[in-house]
Amino acid sequence: MRKISTSIIGLTMALTLTVPATATSQQLITAGSVGEFDWPSPDAQISYGDDQFQFGYLRLPEGSGPHPVIVFMHGGCWLSVFDIRYTGLAEQAFADAGYAVWSLEYRRVGNPGGGWPGTFLDVATGADHLTELAREYPLDLDRVIAIGHSAGGQLALWLAARGRIPTSSELYTAGPLPIHGVLALAPAPNLETLHSSGSCGPGVDGLMGGSPNVRPERYQVGSPMQLMPVDVPQRVVVGALDAQFGPSGRAYFQAAQRAGSSPVTLREAPESGHFEMVVPYTSTWPITLQELESLSVEMTQARNR
Repeated sequence: MRKISTSIIGLTMALTLTVPATATSQQLITAGSVGEFDWPSPDAQISYGDDQFQFGYLRLPEGSGPHPVIVFMHGGCWLSVFDIRYTGLAEQAFADAGYAVWSLEYRRVGNPGGGWPGTFLDVATGADHLTELAREYPLDLDRVIAIGHSAGGQLALWLAARGRIPTSSELYTAGPLPIHGVLALAPAPNLETLHSSGSCGPGVDGLMGGSPNVRPERYQVGSPMQLMPVDVPQRVVVGALDAQFGPSGRAYFQAAQRAGSSPVTLREAPESGHFEMVVPYTSTWPITLQELESLSVEMTQARNR
């Protein structure tokens, strides 16, 4: 087993609770303990760029396909201290449930080229690389769901909103891969409030290169709060015990409703802190799967209308 560095814990007091690594409904998983679980190897590691962090893990379900696809983004406050591995159990569980999973690593704050605009461009390029992968693997690109946890939830919501980015922006991409639904798990989409609260330490400032007052044009194209409405099914799951990031997910849901994004739903996971929803051993995991399946049905119904 590989234990992830816990130096990020000093940035966020909500993640400092000391609990055993084995999860139960009565224990909150922390930034330190989430990395102590076994990490299942993917079917393939595939580069989508030349940098050492520009790669993804592909996990395939059983059967001949073509399979619905999940583009997965891990979190960690956009900081290099957290890498792709802590969500490996969730990725494999999604594959076991019948989805092809393309999980993206990307340059983060602290990596050369990470932050603005590299982190966004990596995620965009990595998602678009699915068109290449579909030539070799049985992937159904008419059924693509973006899933992200924490900071990855912000990136998942951003992927679905890329079509609203103007051509003048550094983040503009012509003909981006269509995202047909989003499952945002304990997301951190409210960059503006997270910056002012310092909830991610230097994460938001490093990602955006400054505050909303200093870099308003960047927040206009990088913050999901400013890229509404987005007319694909969106499901937001927040932990009722996640005092740090729960408010950000709720704020996004409320803003999306006001902006006319449709449909968007919010689900509170009563026994979840920040990490339970991405660990299949917890009582929260069935909620994650329920929301994914419900999203898949809703997405299919929308396509057939």
